[in-house]
Amino acid sequence: MIIMKFGGSSIGNADRITNTADIVKSNIDKKPVVIVSAVEGITDKLIELGNASAEGKGNDSLDNIKKIHYEILEKLELDKSLVDKNIGELSTIINKIKNDKKIDNKILDSVQSFGERMSSKIVAAQLNKIGVKALAFNAWDLGFITDSDFGNAEPLKETFANLNKNIKKLSVVPVITGFMGKTEDGEITTLGRGGSDYSAALIGSAIDASEIQVWTDVDGIMSADPKIVSNAKTIERVSFEEASELSFFGAKVLHPKTILPAVKKNIPVRVLNAFNPKGNGTSILNKVERGEQIIKSITSKKNIILIHVDSKRMLGAYGFLARLFDVFYKYKKSVDVISTSEVSVSMTLDNEKNLNDIVLDLKGIADVGVLKNKAVICIVGEGMRSIPRVLGKTFSTIGRNNINVEMVSQGASGINITFVVDGKDAESAVKCLHEEYYK
Repeated sequence: MIIMKFGGSSIGNADRITNTADIVKSNIDKKPVVIVSAVEGITDKLIELGNASAEGKGNDSLDNIKKIHYEILEKLELDKSLVDKNIGELSTIINKIKNDKKIDNKILDSVQSFGERMSSKIVAAQLNKIGVKALAFNAWDLGFITDSDFGNAEPLKETFANLNKNIKKLSVVPVITGFMGKTEDGEITTLGRGGSDYSAALIGSAIDASEIQVWTDVDGIMSADPKIVSNAKTIERVSFEEASELSFFGAKVLHPKTILPAVKKNIPVRVLNAFNPKGNGTSILNKVERGEQIIKSITSKKNIILIHVDSKRMLGAYGFLARLFDVFYKYKKSVDVISTSEVSVSMTLDNEKNLNDIVLDLKGIADVGVLKNKAVICIVGEGMRSIPRVLGKTFSTIGRNNINVEMVSQGASGINITFVVDGKDAESAVKCLHEEYYK
């Protein structure tokens, strides 16, 4: 069995859904299990709808969501009533939000879930139309049970056994909603934005899939963002470690958590282009032999917050870092990049959630400086630590292009060099480094 996950861009309209169904049919001998995102742009529209409804608005947004799905069904010559029940349920929730004049993460998860709940039905119907026996499933109907961390839920242990048992007994191609599950109390949860990739990997791990395919709108993992570097190249093979670093530090092909379940089961992941289905894409493997091209990719992550913590009390003191990171633990805040000296610590955060509270607590133990609108640049390549002059070449290139580096960190694994620049210099940094390493 293989996992075939299709993102929103792959099912963005009737023609793309037709293409997606054809791709699934061409792989029918591999016993595909299909995971889908919402139709392109719909999740954002649902979030907008939910928030607007709390202010007594949202009628136009709801009408637009209906229109998009009904137009797709009409063009595919499928029964429009296919999503009527979902539209009705969504309308009921929206009316309740309007009456209550409030929305929280729990209610927003229910609102967001309708994107995948409708797209899975449409894809399954199109598969049946072309002769592939398929059935749409909400993930929770197959046993996808999560904790109650609404907006960022994690699967419970029993999920894996549930999925294995329920999927393997099916005699049809299942088209499963990505991005969501339910708590043990039956409340809908989502896994966070981009969570359909995570769903695919979790389900692949549960059923011991032979391969997890992630179908998107690019030819695989690239040497840089092709929107920044026009001659970026597709990387044929990367290791799990390299892919994890790239996905975490800005490569938008994969959700950062996607890799983890696959690594545990040593399941190969392939990133493929739904608009170029004959392409080889990128294979992500446990181990990759080192080739000529050591630097695999240069990526960037914008809108980063840089925090400098400085205290003379750090000098020769023990327990200071523990106190420092207790603050981030208190607010459940992940630190992306960190650099330390004898009396200071610098670190980056990827959003402003709880920032004021964090800074206030940090000021109780040290002097704190906060810089916004920064960018993390990450150079990834397994084995770069053993290659002379990589650091020198990197920063001499950056210097020649008049880009100031505000913080530097090299990963303990030795497969990445990460540094922080001003946000306005991010694209220039990626371009000049790509030119240097891919001459």
